Amino acid sequence: MIKLKVNGKNQQFDGDPEMPLLWYLRDEADLKGTKFGCGMGLCGACTIHVNGQPTRACLTPVSAAANKSITTIEGLSPDGTHPVQVAWQELDVPQCGYCQAGQIMSACALLAKTPKPTDAQIDAAMNGNLCRCGTYLRIRAAIHQAAEAKPAKAENGGARTNSSSPNGRKGTK
Repeated sequence: MIKLKVNGKNQQFDGDPEMPLLWYLRDEADLKGTKFGCGMGLCGACTIHVNGQPTRACLTPVSAAANKSITTIEGLSPDGTHPVQVAWQELDVPQCGYCQAGQIMSACALLAKTPKPTDAQIDAAMNGNLCRCGTYLRIRAAIHQAAEAKPAKAENGGARTNSSSPNGRKGTK
């Protein structure tokens, strides 16, 4: 029996300990926000946080996450008001949207470690996250905007939340 804490909730898994965490999250925990991209840890679509660190869920066996805190895009902010999510919406970052959960999770991990990153730091942290639509400049701008947002009390495995965007709007256009 493998014990996991997913988005703040204790869970148990009796299946194959070598099952990729991605499939546990999507198929067993019914959390569909984490995407399958390449299955080789190269594209970043499956990025989640394990104990606050960005982790490729397609390469990580469930056993490696035993007794650890896992945060998925669903657990980042219950109402979608994390500063990174708000910035993504306000700057219309996604086009097709497929890579965005992984992009957002990597951006959040960067901001937790480096609250005011430079362009070079953003590029280095986001290097493993591919966007077929090429929205990299909007991604960088959104990370800068989120870094300027007023952080609120930490929740869900260290994720910062904020009830409104920097300009006082609720993330709507």
